[in-house]
Amino acid sequence: MDEALLRSLTPGVLAALVRRGADFAAAEDAVQDALVEAVRVWPADPPRDPKGWLVTVAWRRFLDATRADTARRRREDLVEQEPAPGPAPAADDTLRLYFLCAHPSLTPSSAVALTLRAVGGLTTRQIARAYLVPEATMAQRISRAKRTVTGVRLDRPGDVATVLRVLYLVFNEGYSGDVDLAAEAIRLTRQLAAAIDHPEVAGLLALILLHHARRAARTAPDGSLVPLAEQDRGLWDTAAIAEGVGILQAALARDRLGEFQAQAAVAALHADARTAGETDWPQIVEWYDELVRLTGSPVVRLNRAVAVGEADGPRAGLAALAELDDTLPRHTAVAAHLHERDGDLATAALLYAEAARKAPNLAERDHLMRQAARLNARGRR
Repeated sequence: MDEALLRSLTPGVLAALVRRGADFAAAEDAVQDALVEAVRVWPADPPRDPKGWLVTVAWRRFLDATRADTARRRREDLVEQEPAPGPAPAADDTLRLYFLCAHPSLTPSSAVALTLRAVGGLTTRQIARAYLVPEATMAQRISRAKRTVTGVRLDRPGDVATVLRVLYLVFNEGYSGDVDLAAEAIRLTRQLAAAIDHPEVAGLLALILLHHARRAARTAPDGSLVPLAEQDRGLWDTAAIAEGVGILQAALARDRLGEFQAQAAVAALHADARTAGETDWPQIVEWYDELVRLTGSPVVRLNRAVAVGEADGPRAGLAALAELDDTLPRHTAVAAHLHERDGDLATAALLYAEAARKAPNLAERDHLMRQAARLNARGRR
């Protein structure tokens, strides 16, 4: 069974049912039933047209559920709309489905969560981790979102900013999580950029290309994380960097700065440095100042504290960090890094160990534990 094929086909099948009049929640249930049936049947009898097979089976499951619900007034009309046998249309409905999930009746956070679940194929646990909330809280949020759009005809496009947040979250989950969705996020963002003349869409495309260009250097052969300053820059994808910088320069020239353009500018400055020591940290601080102005995000302020520590020295970075809530994710890891740069190795080792206990994933935990062990070993010499 090709799970990657099923994942790639699911959004289009869901969009096909919604387009034919199925409400969102019922359509998703029907698609899940079809996927279960595919797992059972395909290994012994693979279809010639997998998407067409899924659309047909999902539609029949939806009709079965509709017939069982006597309160549905449109029952007979829906039965008459059953698609004729034959190949499914080749059109890619995935991007359209992203817009439909960003429906005006949903809050942005609910739209993002629903899209990640229904279109991105992420589990509730993965989405909760992206949002830094308990899994039960996210499950309730997704359930409420599904109830909200049930019975609503999703025929109005949602907000572009919400769609961009969805795509960026999908990219980040694919980049650092256990589901590889980075390539899909890049493909969809390219498609969106081709369809919409919007500088922030270009900014997001530039940002994810620049981040993706460093992917091969982010982990060592044993799977351990490699910090940006220690990465082998010869492994970076120079073609992706050049494309990302070109897209970003064209977007910035329009003088309509947004969050994703500013983030891409930071990524471009990292990509432009031949070595870690040549990084233009003062300019990076300036871009973080712009991001703070645009978003007010405490996470942005945390990243700015790191940049200040590089540009103006660790004491300045620690002063900037002291202004922030110490319960912020990765606050302790940043404090450890700045204390180490300031020469306080004992405090840094303790903070690295504490940060490891709070790490959101195994790779980051192991990296922080190695940092603590390295400093403890130095202290015993």
